[in-house]
Amino acid sequence: MKDCIVIGGGLIGMLTARELHAAGLSVTILEKNATCQGSSWAGGGILSPLYPWRYPEAVSVLARWSQDHYLALAEILEEESGIDAQWTRCGLLILGAKDAGDGREWARAHDVRIRDLSPDELLEHEPALGIRDRDGLLFPDIAHVRNPRFCRALKTSLLRRGVQFYEDTAVHAFIVREGRMHGIRTIDGAECTAGCVVVAAGAWSGDLLQGLDPGTDVPVEPVRGQMLLFRAHPGLLQQIVLYDDHYVIPRRDGRVLAGSTLERVGFDDSTTSEARQELLRTAVEIIPSLAGVEIERHWAGLRPGSPTGVPFIGPHPAIEGLYINAGHYRNGVILGPASARLLSDMITGRPGFTEFSPYSLVPFAGAGT
Repeated sequence: MKDCIVIGGGLIGMLTARELHAAGLSVTILEKNATCQGSSWAGGGILSPLYPWRYPEAVSVLARWSQDHYLALAEILEEESGIDAQWTRCGLLILGAKDAGDGREWARAHDVRIRDLSPDELLEHEPALGIRDRDGLLFPDIAHVRNPRFCRALKTSLLRRGVQFYEDTAVHAFIVREGRMHGIRTIDGAECTAGCVVVAAGAWSGDLLQGLDPGTDVPVEPVRGQMLLFRAHPGLLQQIVLYDDHYVIPRRDGRVLAGSTLERVGFDDSTTSEARQELLRTAVEIIPSLAGVEIERHWAGLRPGSPTGVPFIGPHPAIEGLYINAGHYRNGVILGPASARLLSDMITGRPGFTEFSPYSLVPFAGAGT
């Protein structure tokens, strides 16, 4: 019998397993497909919410904690796995935000460095820009990681630490007796017992928990995002550039990632020609020289959307021993380390680095009844 089962082998599930294992618990990860897929693999790896001032304070708290710890985490994982996640501080340049004044106020309140850039100054920072008639708001300390590499490093580290993985293992049912969690039953009938079960199944978390308790719905839904990868040359793009809710991200090898769409189409993770054209048009508008660059790949992922953008982190309101870490929407990579630490604090009884209550499922428990 394991101390804890984590359902979901994406970034959130693996980070949660890492924190629980570090706290001395034995942990098993169950994943219905392969680990490091879905939104964990598909996203851009930006270590900040795109427009951070537009989110509730609960998101800012998690983002700041993760930002303070990400470089050290990436370095530890590289030591343990031999895989460089390519943490890179390049800055986030936001163009033409109509509510930039709110962004300045948010930055002052949170002691975040920013710099206002005039259209002329923009070209000094990003010579390839095609948008030259907007003001810019530069967050110079924002970094990014190559999240597929980060996930591979994390999985390798966990395996070497002794965390067990069961891939292609779908959960069919929870074993609950007298309101207490006792484990799960897989779709092939096998039972795995544990007194603690964490649901960190991304966009599938709500469906997985549906019907478990008639008075508790978990309002996490899939939101598709499509991305393009350009095989560009090093030096073309210096910073992450965000314009009109679309962005381009420079990778160390010169590739440029362009994203992303927001589509509520259920669990359909296929790509569309319409999204390809939208992403190409916006990427070329931001960086015109991308017009002649080969598109190496086009893909889609399903984000775990939540009603307010604040993830659900904590115990299930009706079943003892069942916990949730889901609903991170577009911010799973940046919020992941903080979310995992906070949930581990709850499970182990340690004081948290912030209040637990903003992430509770309780206010939404009767939403679907």
